[in-house]
Order: sequence, then C-alpha cells, then structure tokens
Amino acid sequence: NQKKLQERLVVDEDAAVNLYQNNGYLFSDIDPIEINIENDSVDLELRVVEGPKATIKRVIIQGNDRLYEDVIRRELRTKPGAVFSKDDLLRSVREIAQTGHFDPEALSADIGGGISPNPEDGTVDITYPLTSKGNDQIEFSAGWGVTGLVGKLSLRLNNFSLKNLLNPSMHRGIIPQGDAQTLVLSAQTNGQYYQSYQFQFVEPWFGGKRPNHFSLNAYYSRYTGLNTNYYSQNSYYDPYMYGYGGLGGYGYGGYGGYGGYGGYGYQDMAEYAYDPNQVFNIFGASLGYGKRLEWPDDYFQVMASLGYQRYGLKNWTYNQFPFHTGTSNSITLGLTLSRVSTDNPIYTRTGSEFTLSVNATPPFSLWDGNNYEAMAYSDPAKYKWNEYHKWKLKMRTYTPLAPLTVTRTPVIATRVEFGLLGHYNKDKLTPFETFDMGGDGMTGYTSTFATENVALRGYENNSIATQARAYTRLGLEVRYPFILEPNSTIYGVAFLEAGNAWWEIKDLNPFDLKRSAGVGARIFLPMIGLMGIDWAYGFDTVYGRGNRERGGSQFHFIIGQEF
Repeated sequence: NQKKLQERLVVDEDAAVNLYQNNGYLFSDIDPIEINIENDSVDLELRVVEGPKATIKRVIIQGNDRLYEDVIRRELRTKPGAVFSKDDLLRSVREIAQTGHFDPEALSADIGGGISPNPEDGTVDITYPLTSKGNDQIEFSAGWGVTGLVGKLSLRLNNFSLKNLLNPSMHRGIIPQGDAQTLVLSAQTNGQYYQSYQFQFVEPWFGGKRPNHFSLNAYYSRYTGLNTNYYSQNSYYDPYMYGYGGLGGYGYGGYGGYGGYGGYGYQDMAEYAYDPNQVFNIFGASLGYGKRLEWPDDYFQVMASLGYQRYGLKNWTYNQFPFHTGTSNSITLGLTLSRVSTDNPIYTRTGSEFTLSVNATPPFSLWDGNNYEAMAYSDPAKYKWNEYHKWKLKMRTYTPLAPLTVTRTPVIATRVEFGLLGHYNKDKLTPFETFDMGGDGMTGYTSTFATENVALRGYENNSIATQARAYTRLGLEVRYPFILEPNSTIYGVAFLEAGNAWWEIKDLNPFDLKRSAGVGARIFLPMIGLMGIDWAYGFDTVYGRGNRERGGSQFHFIIGQEF
C-alpha cells in the first residue's frame, strides 16, 4: 500500500521522518526501495539521507496587530541560532493559540508554508502567519426579575497593559493594550434588593522574564430580603429562586464572583416590600502566584493563593445556615497542581487537562480553647472563624476521531471529577463552601449562597443535592465542528453524564450515580464568549422519590467554558 507507506514515513504525526526533523535534520529524506519480491511478499530497504542539521536563521511574525511583538516571542520555542525541531515548532503554535488573540485554525493550516529551508548554508527561516481576532468581552444587559428591573455591565479585557495605563500616547484606541494581561470589571444591581461588584487582574508573565502568574481578585455582593407582608400576600415562599447571570472568577487563584439575578421568574408578583433588616453580604479578596514547572514536563504548573472571605448575616432566613444573624470569616491557603496540554482553547482536538487543588483554613479549634461540642448548633460564635479543607480533582481528555489534517475533526471528550469538603473538628462544620449539584451549574442568585454549583444536565438546578460535602461526576462527549472561523466557532455535542453528591463524606459511593444523556450546541463569539444550549434527559430519581419530577426532559443554557 504505497499511500499507507508514505503516510507512515512522512505524513502522520508520528511519521518516521519526524524522528530526524525533531533532531535538526530538516533536509533529511527517506527513500523506500524494493529489494526483493517473492510471491506475495516484498522486502523494503529504507535509505535515509540525513543531510546537515538545520539552524534557525530568522523567526518572522506576520499579521500581528494585537500584542507587542515581545509578548508573542516570549511564547515561542523556536529561537534564532537554535537547531530546528518540529516539536518545538508545533509547541510554539500551541502556545500562540493558548493566548486567545489569534485564530488557531488558520495558524495550524498555514504554518507549513512558513518554513523556508536554505540547504546551501544549512539554515531555515520560520514565519508565523497570524490572523488576529478580538477576544475582549463586554456585556450590557437589562431584564425584569421578580423584584423589578435588573441591570448588568461587565468588561473583560484580555489584552490589557497596566504599564501604559498612565501613558495615553501608547494606547491602542481608548484602552491601554498589548501586554496580554487580563482585567475584569463587573457590576450588577437590582437597586436596593441586590448589588454585586467584581474586580480582577491577571498578569501571565509576572516580572516579564518567566511565565510566572500573578492574580488579584476582589468582589462584594449584598442581598436584601422582603418583609412578612410579602409572605402574607403570596403563597410562593422563595422570591429568589430563579435567575441567571453572574461573572465567575477568571484566571489563577481567584474566587468566583457571586452574582446573577433576574432572567425569568414569577412576573405577576408585582408588589414587594423591601426589608433593610434582612441582609446577607459577602466580601472576598485573594492573591495568587504560580509558575511553570520543568519536571515531570513543562506542561505542569503549580499555583498558590491566599484568600479572605467575610459573610455577614442579619436576620437572614432564606438559607439553611445554622445561624441567622452574625458574621463568619475564612482565611484560606490554596495550592493547585495542574497540567494542560490541549492544542486549542476553543475547539480542542487533542491533549488533556488535569487539576488537583486544595484550599484549607487554619485549624482554629486546635488552639482557641473553645468547647465546640458544648456550644449550640445555632450559636453564631461557633462559626466566627470557618475551618475546613476542600479537595478537588478534575481530569479531561480529548481524542480526535480523524487525522488532525482533517479540518472538521470529530472529537471524543471525557471528564472525571471528585470533590471533598473535610473538617478538623466534627463539632465545628463550616456551613459555607459546600456543593450544590444539578442543572446547568451556573452561579446565580438562588436560594443557596456561598456554595459551589456543580452541573449535571438532565436535572433541575440544585435538585440532586444542596450543601453536600462530597460529589463525583463523570462525562463523555462527542463533538463535531460546523464552523471554525475567527469571528465564530460553532460545534455540536452529544453527551452521556453521571454524577451524585452526598451530605457526608463517609456516604460517598462512586457507583451510586444519577445518569443522563442529551445533545446540544456551542457557539463562540469573540465579544461575548462561549454560549450554548443543551437538551438532556435525566434517567434517575432524586431525593429518594418514586417519580421523576426533577429528572426527565430538561433544557439548559450554558455560558462560559466549563472544565
């Protein structure tokens, strides 16, 4: 099979010629010669001409109008004077794609034409043909929720330049750009009932010489309740149950913002009574610092973060918190080990993602001298300082179902997740940072605050468990791309999912899972980000009920890329 022979020698990703090109022998050639034919057998002799090692002479960047050139060059593995390596070339293409500022599809297709060897002097010029694409995101929206008009304004700049903030002559337009830093500003309000604000800054090359990440994040949210007149006039108990929105934490080491209020609800409830004596507010801030590792390989990163959160409650009865009035504080140290080797941040064809993280507070109960066993469950003093250790493991793999030379490559994506919320003292369990499972997993203004939402399509939001201390989730997706363009990416998905959550860690059973299946679509627009809609069917009951009132057919709207 002459075609198959050429593929294995030259075309395939693991073709024989790559062994030579990865060691500098760009001018090498493999010539298969038939030396003996007998009956139905053929003996082949592979004659290899290595030639001289090729040295990189020039590295040229074309089409860049987004970043300062040094910001691109710091991501490249191909340097002038170095010996040519095809692996280094492909890794450079990946690193450029991961910045999000250039079209990865066009770069992967055109990079072959950017290699210009010169056999006469044993050198090679490499040209990176870039196609810029915008990836800053702005959102301005308004809607009508159960307590009136809801407004939101958020700005995410992925090409910010802090050093040019006070240097207008270096601005590109009205915003200082060019250093690939991230700045997030978000505000959302429903007037006196609800307010939420978030700020975040991320520097991916802190110091400018090595890929050391620095992040700063702060957010504040305030929720106000309704007085008893509301409940005497309306049989529906919880006015905050429905709504979408909110801006999650971006970058490294940051906490997600608590936000989102409105969307849809019971519109006929037009009379509300504002009660300033029922208030729940959350303030949080964190600092993060991380670096790329060299071992086991340079896809690994380690991240450390220091965070503070303050929860303030005043006559707040909407949640299952043990106390209704008081304050609770958390000081956390977080450590995250991750490995990301995916080829494309939007439509991923190959690679994997692995994340192991722990966030832990100091064990205050070991030295504060309080007898927590004797304290009442609802005593606010018991929760003045939270203590816990929270562990999460997340893994994803991407396997192409066709050669990567095929533009519209279908992909199988798999996912495995575990989460645990542990304690130091069985008589001092934190009421915060627990897991809510079910539905789309979007952070929203719902009846549960200060918890982590875990999606499981095919079930209503938070219907599988609330305030759980352990969860697991498994998933398998088949993806097929319909459009892969700089201004829009659209692909379809078909998926199987299974997961569950438990109120106590000792009850965790990875074989007791709620199952679902469905189909959906994703669209990526540079100014908006990734959005999607899924239809899923949940096959199992929840809360031990004998019917499927919280499973069955469900539609889910997705905003943002979920791990």
